[in-house]
Amino acid sequence: MITFLVCLVALVIAYFTYGRYLEKVCEIDANNPVPSKTHYDGVDYLPLPRWKIFLIQLLNIAGLGPIFGALLGAAYGPVAFLWITFGGIFIGAMHDFVAGVISLKMSGLSLPEIIGKYLGNGTRSFMRVATLLLMVLVGAVFMSQPAELIAANISIPALETPMSELMSWEVFLVLMLILLYYVLATVMPIDKIIGRFYPIFGMAVLLMAVAIFFALILNTDKYIIPELTSLRNYNANADKFPIVPMLFITIACGAISGFHSTQSPVMARCMTNEKQSRSIFYGAMITESIIALIWAAIAMAFWGGAQGLNEAIAQYGGSAARMVNIISAETLGKYISPFVVVGVVACAITSGDTAFRSARLIAADMFGISQAGLLKRVLVSLPLFMIGMLIIFALPFQTIWSYFAWMNQSLAAITLWCIAVYLRKHGKPLLIGLLPAVFMTYVCSSYVFVSPMLMGIENRILAYLLGGILTLLITALAYRKIK
Repeated sequence: MITFLVCLVALVIAYFTYGRYLEKVCEIDANNPVPSKTHYDGVDYLPLPRWKIFLIQLLNIAGLGPIFGALLGAAYGPVAFLWITFGGIFIGAMHDFVAGVISLKMSGLSLPEIIGKYLGNGTRSFMRVATLLLMVLVGAVFMSQPAELIAANISIPALETPMSELMSWEVFLVLMLILLYYVLATVMPIDKIIGRFYPIFGMAVLLMAVAIFFALILNTDKYIIPELTSLRNYNANADKFPIVPMLFITIACGAISGFHSTQSPVMARCMTNEKQSRSIFYGAMITESIIALIWAAIAMAFWGGAQGLNEAIAQYGGSAARMVNIISAETLGKYISPFVVVGVVACAITSGDTAFRSARLIAADMFGISQAGLLKRVLVSLPLFMIGMLIIFALPFQTIWSYFAWMNQSLAAITLWCIAVYLRKHGKPLLIGLLPAVFMTYVCSSYVFVSPMLMGIENRILAYLLGGILTLLITALAYRKIK
């Protein structure tokens, strides 16, 4: 419990200290013009109140990461608390804040175009394709899992025969309803659906975390949170899944996620003052880290420690959705647990639809297609939805999640290099962005050689060495841009 509480307090303090320091670094000025006024179009460039933007940003970036990712990452043991805390403060929240501010100061420009400005046209072309693919993967992931979670809480006796090996009829029907919502949320003006319903979903997410937190605090005799006494890897397959780099990929959204930097431009187009940046960008990420910390704690405490959690993961076939359902039902009871399920579903669905919305904006920026007309928004969106549905029906969730997780953190590393170039160009402290960029580059590079999903080299020393060499090459190329 002490480790958990110390990490929790550290995250809160960071918002008022390191977050304020970053404000000074980025020269936040309330008098600077903002995109919602200079580029108003009534669809994407539209001013919204700060409290709404904060809740929308939280939902956009949260998704399943701080819940499912934290639950699965807790299998590594209490060391997960350290990654969530220090990663969230110095890497993730900094990444979200500076990337968001850059977009805000560049008229709400989408991430690939920003990266192209600071890392070159070749990188821009690569990032356009890679970011579009990541957005579609996110949309696919965040359609399939909430559909499974909702279907687990309903019953359709007449359709008990699975429609395929990957999906039941219940999941398919829920999936179609979610898809319909996605289409509407993606093409409609941001204030019509997202601006009206996201604040309600946002409150559900916060209440969900608060409910689980008090379940832990008020039942310390029943739910014992393990203390950090060593950096031991508790994963059941520790040989194949070492802490470096696997933990840093498994827990993404709770510590750092490249997906976040694709969402910041969506909110940058709705802000009314640069002074809102710390609460919306840095604050939303710190809040997400707190949510991840709570879910990592309950995951270990509920099953009697990290070893018990590993046994549960094996028992339920790695289905985080089923495990979240069980935790909420047994810790909060049948009357409160449905609200937790609503919160989890809200996290996923609201990140999925904004992923497709971001994909639409990226594609529109790429091809110079105006998004003022509804027909043009629909024509840009439909191919993206078709690819997303193809992924869902072709691949199991764990495969999709594995590739999404690596692509997500690789995008974060590239964005961090972009931030480093931005800081150097504007005469700001370089190490703020450089150290996280090198660290995340090594995490993603070594993952290529260590992960069983990719090369899976059994000689760990060789794998780490190859990861280091690749990191040096990337760092050398990036440093040319920094100079």
